[in-house]
Amino acid sequence: MTGHPYLRVPCDKGAFALTARRRAGTRGVFLVGAAIALALVAPRSVHALSTAPPAPVVGSGTINVPLLTVRSAPSNDASVVARLSEFRPQDYRQRYVLAVNARKGKNGKVAWYKITVPGRPNGRTGWVRAPHVSIRSAPWQVVVYRGSRVVQIWKGTKLVNTARVAVGAPGMETPTGLYFVTVRFKPVQTPFLGSFAFETSAYSKLSEWPGGGVVGLHGTTAPQLLGQAVSHGCVRLSNQTADFLRDRIPLGTPIRILAS
Repeated sequence: MTGHPYLRVPCDKGAFALTARRRAGTRGVFLVGAAIALALVAPRSVHALSTAPPAPVVGSGTINVPLLTVRSAPSNDASVVARLSEFRPQDYRQRYVLAVNARKGKNGKVAWYKITVPGRPNGRTGWVRAPHVSIRSAPWQVVVYRGSRVVQIWKGTKLVNTARVAVGAPGMETPTGLYFVTVRFKPVQTPFLGSFAFETSAYSKLSEWPGGGVVGLHGTTAPQLLGQAVSHGCVRLSNQTADFLRDRIPLGTPIRILAS
């Protein structure tokens, strides 16, 4: 998703200089106040971020049945939370799921997986029968710090890349939570998405946006806006970072979006 151009308030330099000369005694106070204000609104330094690896997930994978029933508890008698088709109805791509917990049966084998449920509202989870999905390990994780406007790329417990990003503008904030990559593609008809793009299971506040407001991670043709809150909810990456991810993270890769 693309946002409106970043708005800047022009400064009348002549008037500012005249005021500064007339009020030399208050200039220091003005500059200190301005510095404090900038410190409050500016994103935190990349070096101030935590270096602790993200919590591991069970894994991700595909659906093995035409219609996957998601229940509120690991029981065939539990209420139904959602039903997910094996293929996405909008484009017939194979649908992926992200497993965050598992429950073993009496035979010691996994009988149920707890998965994240894509769709509105964000943050839903539910349980599915283990034979109905094929879950594999997910060693890569993407962590986005919305307030700091930084992305970290992890492989297991190793931090392999850190970069600046742009996030959702006020009123269109990038949603926090645990999501995953649902589609990978090279933009052709949408060059503003940069060199590569990833659709995620997250949804923005803009339900009328194409795709129902799906949040993406994608490159950009405006790298000067990285580090700012300017999008409709998507996470914009430099094209170099988008290409780095393209070569590493598969479908189903977890994406954590944190408020800090």
